[in-house]
Amino acid sequence: MAKDYLFEIGTEEMPAHVVTRSVNQLADRTRKFLKENGLSFKDIKTYSTPRRLTILVEDLAEKQDDIDEVKKGPAKKIAQDADGNWTKAAQGFARGQGMTTDDIYFEELKGTEYAYVHVQKEGKKANDILLGMSEIIKAMTFPTKMRWDSNDFEFVRPIHWLVSLFGNDVIPVKILDITAGRKTQGHRFLGDSVVLASADDYVDALKDQFVIVDAKERKDMIVNQMKELVDKNNWQIKEDKNLLEEVTNLVEYSTVFAGSFDEKYLQIPDEVLITSMKDNQRYFEVYDQDGKLINHFIAVRNGNKNFLDNVISGNEKVLVARLDDAQFFYDEDRKYPLSHFVDKMKNVSFHDKIGSMAEKMKRVQIIGDYLAKRWNLPENVVADFDRASELYKFDLVTQMVGEFAELQGVMGMHYARLAGENEEVAVAIKEHYMPVTAEGALPETTVGSLLSVADKLDTIITFFGAGMIPSSSNDPYALRRYAYGIVRILLNEKWSLPFNAVLPEIVSLIDGKTPAKLPKQGEEDEQIALFIRDRIKQYLQKNNFKYDIIDAVLASSQQDPSQILAAANVLQEHHDDAEFKPVVESLTRIDNILKKAKFKGQVEVDESLFDDNSENELYAGVQNLQAVEDLADLYQGFVQLQPVIDQYFDTNMIMAKDEKVKNNRLAQLSSVSQLADRLGDLSQLVIK
Repeated sequence: MAKDYLFEIGTEEMPAHVVTRSVNQLADRTRKFLKENGLSFKDIKTYSTPRRLTILVEDLAEKQDDIDEVKKGPAKKIAQDADGNWTKAAQGFARGQGMTTDDIYFEELKGTEYAYVHVQKEGKKANDILLGMSEIIKAMTFPTKMRWDSNDFEFVRPIHWLVSLFGNDVIPVKILDITAGRKTQGHRFLGDSVVLASADDYVDALKDQFVIVDAKERKDMIVNQMKELVDKNNWQIKEDKNLLEEVTNLVEYSTVFAGSFDEKYLQIPDEVLITSMKDNQRYFEVYDQDGKLINHFIAVRNGNKNFLDNVISGNEKVLVARLDDAQFFYDEDRKYPLSHFVDKMKNVSFHDKIGSMAEKMKRVQIIGDYLAKRWNLPENVVADFDRASELYKFDLVTQMVGEFAELQGVMGMHYARLAGENEEVAVAIKEHYMPVTAEGALPETTVGSLLSVADKLDTIITFFGAGMIPSSSNDPYALRRYAYGIVRILLNEKWSLPFNAVLPEIVSLIDGKTPAKLPKQGEEDEQIALFIRDRIKQYLQKNNFKYDIIDAVLASSQQDPSQILAAANVLQEHHDDAEFKPVVESLTRIDNILKKAKFKGQVEVDESLFDDNSENELYAGVQNLQAVEDLADLYQGFVQLQPVIDQYFDTNMIMAKDEKVKNNRLAQLSSVSQLADRLGDLSQLVIK
């Protein structure tokens, strides 16, 4: 017979961001524990609030299956020595089955005698196995842990109670001095403790005590109440899944309410108001039907509607205090010209091993001008970039960003607009931080994209130069994210940037113009190129390219992200074509011959040494392909050239006795190989 098993860990309030992942971890560890112990079950449900992590194992078997089976061991000649004594092999076999050598018997199988034991074992009861749930608690991991009293045991927050019910039976799991029972706790202020008769009473019993243990049900309550409020007032709110998840895990019983603030604060930039409401108070900002921010907010209370007016008033007072501070900082910052803040950048450290923020801004301007020239960007873009690079970090020393660090760049944009700067310049100040997460939004303007790439390149170059290179497990300065951002922007803007060629030129340009230690040309700038190349691999993986195609395009000598992506697109598009296999086989055959011959490719092709028409055809075909820039067209060229290559091999002895003829033919093949390298190392491809 099967019964439901309830296990609840009651704690002090946990941080909202760990609740969901922690209850999922509890379920995963329990699932593994039950399977390892041979206890069958239907499913595991999870319940959670800020004060509890709970699982309900549905239809858990009351005991393990009984064992009644014959186990075959080693042959008799291995199980016993010449004198009939049991060997270590026999002893180990018996011990592994939980038996002794006295239980071994021999039977013949296909002319050979083998050792056997008849294993009969009654399955353990679930009541005994479930006592091991204490080990699951001890094994759980969290971003931060706490100790309490004089114990060495750590958990995300102090544990106050445990519930462990198998059907109607208590399983007395014990942690420290807490032994599990059937008593759980209701809402901290609205409810009482509850003694559960059985595991199946849990959800309804706590609902009577103002605790909604089903996180999805709590979330639905919040969403429905919010919808009722906005419909009633003809408002709008923007979907924010992260904030919704957070407030769901901040409450045990949800009541949604609306508050307001003085309209005078609406003169402050929207981002400041939203940050004050959302990031600091966990409120949802409110918009009118035209999408304009208005002086209202929506919040969630951990409780019922009793005394809700007092709750609203208290929340309004807290918010207004923050908005008063924001208004003060905003007014103070606007008293000064931008030059006042820019001058201060000389005294702001970018990093103590690299130099000041002002020095970084100068390097970024040099890098950006170099890139703009390389990409042939319009003069107005270059002019706007140059102005933006003179300003773009200035808001770091404003009072507003000092209070709201998450608004750096955003406030720079607003203050630049107020100072009369060009709109492209103002927006670039905000966009240079983008993308702020690995898959975050990219800059929308050309100036912003250029400034972002230049800034991130400078950061990577100078940190590598100072020896602060990310390890496999540690990247404190988020250099991988910066490099991935560069790759994404380059691909989005369709900008070509072969890092192996470009990085030495950039380092040379800024050398002598900064106190920062720069990477040495050769090994160190190649290290940066490979670092960025790994981010190209990350991009291809995230965009579902086949693993062999990724290996092929990254194994080429190409280091331009746009060309690597173009090659991957071509190979992915044609991977399943009928012509793909013969083309790849022909080109791979060429590479294998060149590798075996150890040909370095320095010999120029001499047409006077041709003695077969296939040599002329291959030479003409290669000449035509060398003028092809588009990789899709190059691949189609190889499709057309493939029969010519096969004919070349059929009618010519590559390793001819005449040294000049041999080298000439190898040079021909090398010219084909160099073209194929633009697509990648095709030997990495898996073809059927």
